[in-house]
Amino acid sequence: MNLRTLRAFVEVVRQGGFSQAAEVVALTQSTVSKAVKTLEDELGIPLLNRLGHKNELTAAGEIAYRRALVMLAERTDLMAEINDLRGLKRGVLFAAMFATYRSRYPGIDIELTEYGSKRLRECLEAGEVDLAALLLPVDEDFDYQPVRNEPLIAVLPVSHPLARRKRIDFTDLADSPFILFEAGFALNAKILSACERKGVTPKVTARSGQIDFIVDLVTAGLGVAFLPRMLAHKHQHPGIALIPLDEPHTDWHIALAWRASAHLPPAARAWLDLAREPSYSSEQGGDLRKVSEDA
Repeated sequence: MNLRTLRAFVEVVRQGGFSQAAEVVALTQSTVSKAVKTLEDELGIPLLNRLGHKNELTAAGEIAYRRALVMLAERTDLMAEINDLRGLKRGVLFAAMFATYRSRYPGIDIELTEYGSKRLRECLEAGEVDLAALLLPVDEDFDYQPVRNEPLIAVLPVSHPLARRKRIDFTDLADSPFILFEAGFALNAKILSACERKGVTPKVTARSGQIDFIVDLVTAGLGVAFLPRMLAHKHQHPGIALIPLDEPHTDWHIALAWRASAHLPPAARAWLDLAREPSYSSEQGGDLRKVSEDA
């Protein structure tokens, strides 16, 4: 059994067929079909009921699908940690802003890095980056410009007993396994602090730095997750229910931060100006503010 075989199987289920899965994994349809057959032979049991052009998971297939998602998520997180050791990872932070910035200032080179909030703060302190997107509040050593304020959304599998609720809180979800981001993401602290205020001790069943896999794990019924509204709606599909989280002090309030003592180069100030434009900011006014004013 190898991860490529598992990936082919997962995509057949996710895409609803062999030909669609072949396009996603960049293989021929016959190769994908052979991969699924190999997996079935290794496990000694059929995973799919092939009904014409339709494929349905068998009971064993349901188990294999859930386990495969976890294994693939672990592989993704492993590669992310290895990339951390090799150096900063190039990411797609604020992709629309990036495209606009490049069109306006084609002569400026930008290096985007993607980390959890803790590592990004360390990069700022060390002067390795000019700006970082961090959740508020931030340390007193930083100045910041608010960019976006989004409420959290609970992401539940549609089979969850509470999937039809209009709103939900952590007390309601006390018996449900939680799927959180990996260590170092500030959103985890907000979630766990809010649980503590409610006297809830969540059982964390999985962690990942990849939103796609978090949503896949929820879809497979492994637990519930929590995402900022704009990210939750971006990943919405029929297998999940999105329910507003009725919990105070859990908003995803993100800002662009920089060292208070640092001289920002013109390129960084141009990025801040772009972030204040209505197309990219949900904040009213968008003035630069010192952390101490909100402390």
